[in-house]
Amino acid sequence: MAVSLLAALIALGLLHLRPQLAHWRGDGGFRQWVAQLRDTSGPGRVLLTLLVPVALCMLLSWLFGRLPLGDLLRLIFALVVLLYSFGPHAFEADLEAILRAPDEVSRSAAAQALGEDGERVPWRAVELGEATAYAALRRRFGVLLWFFLLGPAGALLYRLARALARDSSLDLDSASRTPALHVANALDWLPAQLMVFTLALVGHWEAVIAAWRRWHDQAAPTSWYGEGPGFLGAAARADIQTDIQAGDGYAEERCDPLVELRRLRAALLRALLAWLSVVALIVLSGWIG
Repeated sequence: MAVSLLAALIALGLLHLRPQLAHWRGDGGFRQWVAQLRDTSGPGRVLLTLLVPVALCMLLSWLFGRLPLGDLLRLIFALVVLLYSFGPHAFEADLEAILRAPDEVSRSAAAQALGEDGERVPWRAVELGEATAYAALRRRFGVLLWFFLLGPAGALLYRLARALARDSSLDLDSASRTPALHVANALDWLPAQLMVFTLALVGHWEAVIAAWRRWHDQAAPTSWYGEGPGFLGAAARADIQTDIQAGDGYAEERCDPLVELRRLRAALLRALLAWLSVVALIVLSGWIG
């Protein structure tokens, strides 16, 4: 866990200094692997597509740990996998591009980088905040959670499952799309749940938890894998709407997407610090114990 925490801190620091590191376009090998499996279909193809590279990642991590300077090699390997998994866009850099854009047209154009596979992001506070929450889940929090739980293999599994389910440019047959989406949704479920509670702690608790409960009350029993984590979007919308309503005579300013984006970015940063603090406490307790 200590190596994972150190790798995460270094990766986040590098992305802050060099956001282009997350734009690593090393998907060529994975795309070829997906294309080679075109003779198979359905859940079997999805499992084979994901498990082989993940198993190879686990094997490499195990081998590096048994070589001289094994801890250093494992750290470097974990760092490389983590930087790849944070891609294909740098989350913080995309937010910064929106905030630095000179006019509304260019801001709206920059906001499209928050969506996945051509999904349009309207230039309105609530919709922009929802897209930001999903982007944070899939490019930051989801990667980190599975990395801390399963190591580099967990981060790689999350990244490849997300690409397989949502990248329409991959050579994937229609019969495999649904099971691929189910896998991606299942991997989103746990980090999205934790994100909701973290956002509630650093934001508007009552509104966020109420929206989360309403979504779950109406959700089907299979929603944890059959649907995306809509409860996260509902929680983000509720948090932003509550903040706008609290404007007290400054509703026009509070409805400004830039104002809400800055506030949500600060909340997500506090949430990230909370996650890292919990992991650091686990590491310290292991050392003390």
